[in-house]
Amino acid sequence: MSRFPTRHRPQSRWARHPVARYFPILQWAGDYDRDSLTSDAVAAVIVTIMLIPQSLAYALLAGLPPEMGLYASILPLVAYAIFGTSRALAVGPVAVISLMTAAAVGNMALEGTAEYAMAAITLAFMSGLILTLMGLFRLGFLANFLSHPVIAGFITASGLLIAASQIGTILGISGGGHSMVELLRNLVTNLSQMNPITLVIGVTTTAFLFWVRKGLKPLLIQSGLRPRLADLLAKAGPVAAVAVTTLATWAFGLADRGVAIVGSIPSGLPPLTLPSFGVDIWGQLFVSALLISVIGFVESVSVAQTLAARKRQRIDPDQELVGLGTANIASALSGGYPVTGGFARSVVNYDAGAETPAAGAFTAIGIMLAALLLTPLLHFLPKATLAATIIVAVLSLVDLTILKRSWDYSRIDFAAVATTIAITLGLGVEMGVSAGVILSLALFLYKTSRPHVAEVGLVPGTQHFRNILRHKVETHPALVTLRIDESLYFANARFLEDYVTARVSCDQPIRHVILMCSAVNEIDMSALESLEAINARLRDMGIKLHLSEVKGPVMDRLKRSHFLDALTGQVFLSQYDAMLALTPTVMRGQA
Repeated sequence: MSRFPTRHRPQSRWARHPVARYFPILQWAGDYDRDSLTSDAVAAVIVTIMLIPQSLAYALLAGLPPEMGLYASILPLVAYAIFGTSRALAVGPVAVISLMTAAAVGNMALEGTAEYAMAAITLAFMSGLILTLMGLFRLGFLANFLSHPVIAGFITASGLLIAASQIGTILGISGGGHSMVELLRNLVTNLSQMNPITLVIGVTTTAFLFWVRKGLKPLLIQSGLRPRLADLLAKAGPVAAVAVTTLATWAFGLADRGVAIVGSIPSGLPPLTLPSFGVDIWGQLFVSALLISVIGFVESVSVAQTLAARKRQRIDPDQELVGLGTANIASALSGGYPVTGGFARSVVNYDAGAETPAAGAFTAIGIMLAALLLTPLLHFLPKATLAATIIVAVLSLVDLTILKRSWDYSRIDFAAVATTIAITLGLGVEMGVSAGVILSLALFLYKTSRPHVAEVGLVPGTQHFRNILRHKVETHPALVTLRIDESLYFANARFLEDYVTARVSCDQPIRHVILMCSAVNEIDMSALESLEAINARLRDMGIKLHLSEVKGPVMDRLKRSHFLDALTGQVFLSQYDAMLALTPTVMRGQA
């Protein structure tokens, strides 16, 4: 009997209904109880406190009015609660997607804030449409073509870019740009315009937020507070920074002394908005929308899978595409911009005890109340405070140790990481992520175009076969067994031809070649033609070609071709069977 009793809840009839696959809310809403409500409500309070300053800051990072960050944190959370499968993922504006939005919309020749905002709204709608269609057509596997080293390099470089882009705001000078070179050049050029008061606010707030993140919670616990309350107060650190700096700016009239402030933020519920359906703007934004969709999905699904594994739950990547897609469409229809699942707030949501996606819906209520009641109080909020909030948040994304780890493990992966970081820093996020996609595909093709092929022999006293270069094994000069450790397709088919030809072109009395196919999951038409060419070439040399350990699906496909009829040798169930059958023949000198 388990020492830890588990609460078992009967599934509602809706959870077993076929429509629940497309509306995951039906899988948990029928079992929702008071305990879940309490857990979700507590998590929502903590995430709301964290999300209010972040939403404002990330909107400014995207070059948008701050209220659009709040709008992007309301209806998208409700949409994800209906269509998403993760119990802990917290959807909303994030740093990397905000930077990509700024790069995408900033490259367009737009006049005024209204056109800029409309372009961002359209970008969110297009991204939502792309994600939803990918989910409906079950194309979630496409995200696997972005390798982890490339993603790690891109996120690290983006974090550095974002932090650098906020230094100008901390100093009280203008210092924009889409690459590290532009940012640094503009900072140096405008350094003489630095505002000392803004610098004090920015540096003090940054230092305070770093201390809050690491040191406040342990201090509060030592003071006698319970861990849950201490954690809540620590998460409220950014809100405290916002309140204190806003009050100080108002009380001492710092706006009149050159301190940049947020200014008037409209109060009220998110407006009903429609994206632009102009062909020109869709054409200009399509590539950016596609890149934002892929990067947002990869970041979101990685976080969702990690958190789900902790509770032995599972997510459906294809339905996650629909969940994120509908969240972005909801953002566009309510005056927001592209959103995705955020790492930091999702971990906070999980640690705070969120049981279901309803925690996100409760967070949306909290943000909505903030948009209704608190925005007039934020008029004197210094932009330097929001810049500090962004810097502290994004530096957690920076992981330069990936360079050393990839160098130690694989020079190819190191080249991918370093190239992605260099291109992102030097040419901007769009070029960086485009290069990342191309690099991921190029690395895949390169690695699989030169598959590992091992010549194997029999381990004495067993039925196992191992690499002759790594183990003491039994072989025979007339028998060559090659184990292919990769599926065979157009990119590596010719490589196998050349490898087999080079191996048999020697003075050994080779009579049989066995291709051990235990690791071959696929043989496409190009590879089939190469096998036919190998068979014909060996036949002309008086050598028979055999196959062993061919998997069922691969064998089914081979049976639909003429290859097996023309095969000079046999197909063996196991490599040991092939050894037993062919070695006596070889020993007697028979063909």
